Amino acid sequence: MTQTFDIDAPAAGTAAAITDAAAGPAGLEDIRAFLYREARFLDDREFDRWLDCYHPEAEFWMPAWADDDQLTSDPQREISLIYYPNRGGLEDRVFRIKTDRSSATSLPEPRTGHNIANVEVLGWRGNEVDVRFNWHTLYYRYQNIDPYFGTSFYTIDYAGTQPVITKKKVVLKNDYIHHVVDIYHI
Repeated sequence: MTQTFDIDAPAAGTAAAITDAAAGPAGLEDIRAFLYREARFLDDREFDRWLDCYHPEAEFWMPAWADDDQLTSDPQREISLIYYPNRGGLEDRVFRIKTDRSSATSLPEPRTGHNIANVEVLGWRGNEVDVRFNWHTLYYRYQNIDPYFGTSFYTIDYAGTQPVITKKKVVLKNDYIHHVVDIYHI
């Protein structure tokens, strides 16, 4: 069964986000620190450490924009820019990147800078928290800079010794792009 996030739902206000963050096993600053660390691992090309941020059954989904300017809603039946039902797909991407078997990555390696803003806690369910945030990634390669921006929705599990992402939905807002999108763009 695929869980979806309602991106049209009203966002929690700052005060509500802080209150909701206090209702779980991690505070808002801990959640932000985890998100920043995951982004840093991509920027520093520490892909194995980046994979450690994901639960083995983590779903990773970047829906496509349909012709009617709506996001696709079912990764099983509609096109997606990226869809992996579990971490195995991410592990395969990392393998391809590290062995130069990726059409999106070859020498020279791209450089990225991820920026995260407007982190909001949408709610807690026991040890799991749903968060929403905006992001902007700068991608440099072949003396060109490409900007990517969007909104992400994560479910993060705090039950273990370290937090892990169990669900990640990435909404890429500028989907008219010049080349193949890969995991480090977002």
